Amino acid sequence: MIRVRFAPSPTGALHIGGGRTALFNWLFARHNNGKFILRIEDTDRTRSTKEAVQTILHGLEWLGIDWDEGPNSDGNFGPYFQTERMEIYKKYADQLIKEGKAYYCFCTPEMLEEKRKLAAQKKEAPKYDGACRELSKNPGGPFVIRFKMPIGEITEVEDLVRGKVKFENDLLDDFVVVKSDGVPTYNFAAVVDDHLMEISHVIRGDDHLSNTPRQIVLYKAFGWKLPAFAHIPMILGPDKARLSKRHGAASVIEYRDLGYLPEAVINYIAKLGWGYKDQEVFSRQELIDLFTLEAVSKNAAIFDIEKLKWLNGNYIRTALPERIVDLCEPLLFDAYGKQDLAYISKIVRLFLDRLKVINEITDLTPYYFNDDFPFDEKAKKYLGSEDSSKIINTLKDKLVGVAPFIKDNIEKMFKQLAEEMKVKLGVIIHPCRAAVSGRVETPPMYDVLEVLGKDRVNKRLSKYPQ
Repeated sequence: MIRVRFAPSPTGALHIGGGRTALFNWLFARHNNGKFILRIEDTDRTRSTKEAVQTILHGLEWLGIDWDEGPNSDGNFGPYFQTERMEIYKKYADQLIKEGKAYYCFCTPEMLEEKRKLAAQKKEAPKYDGACRELSKNPGGPFVIRFKMPIGEITEVEDLVRGKVKFENDLLDDFVVVKSDGVPTYNFAAVVDDHLMEISHVIRGDDHLSNTPRQIVLYKAFGWKLPAFAHIPMILGPDKARLSKRHGAASVIEYRDLGYLPEAVINYIAKLGWGYKDQEVFSRQELIDLFTLEAVSKNAAIFDIEKLKWLNGNYIRTALPERIVDLCEPLLFDAYGKQDLAYISKIVRLFLDRLKVINEITDLTPYYFNDDFPFDEKAKKYLGSEDSSKIINTLKDKLVGVAPFIKDNIEKMFKQLAEEMKVKLGVIIHPCRAAVSGRVETPPMYDVLEVLGKDRVNKRLSKYPQ
């Protein structure tokens, strides 16, 4: 059975890169009727927090990435927090010691620093020299456990994305598997957990490629079957630098709070390093049906916030209007106070074709809630002539007689007035729009007037700036 895992460290929020790694694992599992496991790698006790765990879980839940095994779910391969697996790691570290495949290293931090300085002076990469590898007696004192790297061998990685990658073991040192405080290192704990949890495919960012030879030699030392490895490309900003907060929101939850829909974020991050023909918009089921590791690119993906906004706008337009109204409602309440829900619904529906992110709704709608709204410079130009004064005064008189005050009747009146004045419709619509909204761009004018209502429209036409 296909079994994959996402194993975040709870030292912060779930970032876009981590979200994509989780998504690729989840899609691969769902495509192959496999299992998606969530494991929390919380051995960094100084930086890991319970709050970060919850933030990661909430981020995955918001994206709709559910796990078959992991925190808050059943599974036969737990515990799923590494801090609850310490005795397991000790058992396998002791096994390596007993079999002569690892050893105790008593080198102090000061001794190791001196070795690093000597390597730097020789312009060599820092590498442990194996000083404790063949110790005949225990000198006592604090120690770490180091793995005996097989000398003179080549470790090959048959990567499902990058192809065959070779590493010379001689360039790798006898790496630490258990630190002086008894906590396992990342590579050691990951190998033990992946084996015991029967992980078939390790799908992760290519920044982990350098860890892979160390993990492979550990698998071989234990005599365990290797999982398949797939290292997915990095995500870069438009400037080709590694994606960071300066390129936009960093965490998945931040995108939620900025007004992005989860299906838009899922669709977008799926396309960061993967694709199917020229298709841009994918339903969740389409992603599951079409996703393969063979289609994952070797090249770094470029994060484009404008592309994400475009995609989000597409999902807003195709979502159920009631859902978008519900998302906009608290934002409008916060900005303009408690409002009639039916009125809110009418307003939001006018902007469904214009919103790129939900949070834009407050900047687009001040004239629906306040009579004292700002006028932009272009709007003022429509209102600064004698002709516009004549048009608005005439229009105001005509609108009083429109009943019921609905867009069809309003449109009919506008067209009749244009014929009477022998002008194009725009000559009437532009100053009217400017007077009632302070803007030159709004939803369709007749819809705007209907939603604002006759009394408010009449009041504004009487008070526009001269």
